[in-house]
Amino acid sequence: MRIIPHLVILYVLILLIPSTARAGEPDDFARLRKTMVQSQIMARGVEDPDVIKAMLKVPRHLFVPEARRAYSYEDYPLPIGEGQTISQPYIVAYMTEALDLRPRDKVLEIGTGSGYQAAILGELVKEVYTIEIVAKLGKRARQTLSRLGYKNIHVKIGDGYKGWPDKAPFDAVIVTCAPEKVPPALIKQLKEGGRMIIPVGKTGGVQKLVRAVLKGGRLKTEDVMYVRFVPMVKGRK
Repeated sequence: MRIIPHLVILYVLILLIPSTARAGEPDDFARLRKTMVQSQIMARGVEDPDVIKAMLKVPRHLFVPEARRAYSYEDYPLPIGEGQTISQPYIVAYMTEALDLRPRDKVLEIGTGSGYQAAILGELVKEVYTIEIVAKLGKRARQTLSRLGYKNIHVKIGDGYKGWPDKAPFDAVIVTCAPEKVPPALIKQLKEGGRMIIPVGKTGGVQKLVRAVLKGGRLKTEDVMYVRFVPMVKGRK
């Protein structure tokens, strides 16, 4: 019964969103983004109105290399260079909703990539701290996010396994690359009651998306779906 009000709100958002979500954006991209949200995200059960609003607003095509920009709103991940990808739109929305974010939250993201997931988070929370180990990608993401006016997103080039200890603790942690197990540093940097969403598993093997909450100093985990992410790269010691 509680689903109906959510759906009403979400469809109102779809109807009211301007045909050009950002000044100077081509109408075609805005229409493709609406279709993406309706057919890929809402249709699969993502209901949080704030997540839907963010997915409608952020211009995904600006985070995709120009040669593949025409495919920005399709239902699959896309290569962004350096052996990395921008995640499938549904996975971005699902992982964001799973964090149960609040406006005053401080979030740590591991695996900046293109910067798209960080932009979605930046629409929802007070501060986003995002780490990318590939310098070229991190610099490009920083430029894109700055150009789009995100002042609450902070990009660091470094080893995600270590987290960002001087900015901890975090209300939530999201990892967009797959380690074989949850890095201990990321658990330590969560607040009590903090939430985490992370793919875990071996490259080429089974990976599971794990949703977790820190309770009593221990991480309580739940496997939510099978996934396939690029491996999490460890920095040199």
